[in-house]
Amino acid sequence: MHIKLAIFDFDGTIADTRAPIIAAKQETMRLHNLPVLDEAACASTIGYTAKVGFQRLYPGIADELADACTVTYRRLFEEKKKTMPPVLFPYMEEVLEKLTLQGIACTIATARNTESCHEMLGQLGVKKHFSYILCGESTKNLKPHPEAVLKTLEDLHCQPEEAIVIGDMPMDVLMGKGAGAYVCGVTYGNADKATLLEAGADFVVDDISELLRVLHMA
Repeated sequence: MHIKLAIFDFDGTIADTRAPIIAAKQETMRLHNLPVLDEAACASTIGYTAKVGFQRLYPGIADELADACTVTYRRLFEEKKKTMPPVLFPYMEEVLEKLTLQGIACTIATARNTESCHEMLGQLGVKKHFSYILCGESTKNLKPHPEAVLKTLEDLHCQPEEAIVIGDMPMDVLMGKGAGAYVCGVTYGNADKATLLEAGADFVVDDISELLRVLHMA
């Protein structure tokens, strides 16, 4: 395995955004008179776009209501993250620095909207480590479709076997495997080891620093 490209998910992989996401989702539910679902249910949709998340939580929801929930949720998320600021997961910055020094290009494939993703990367101080970023508006098809990985590979002139996708949800695993890349699941986000392995992850780590061992860099 000779890796030249590391493609990271954002929420639950690079940054811990769970608290403001859950709080914003539940308040959105209350404001739109929807049954307020528990934390586990809300967390199960992390990684999808806001609208798709509400559609999955409430099958059959009217399109207009899903759109309204999306607007409300995004406003509330911006408010919630002021009191529940996202933080980098432990060792993330050190790992990104080491990958960069070793000549491995670090990129992002996320369903988060462009403005929010770039803003948080700047606030977290790690935007400089990512040479290429695909957000929710960047591709026609979202995870688990492999388009984001395929586009990254094409644009960066990389072969699938030279890339590894790092993510915390089954959709990240399916996206990476669908493109023919290696996949490393992380358990510190929103899914456990068994779930990630069942989805097809080649590796699963409990700490992002373990990625260096997976890549034979530690």
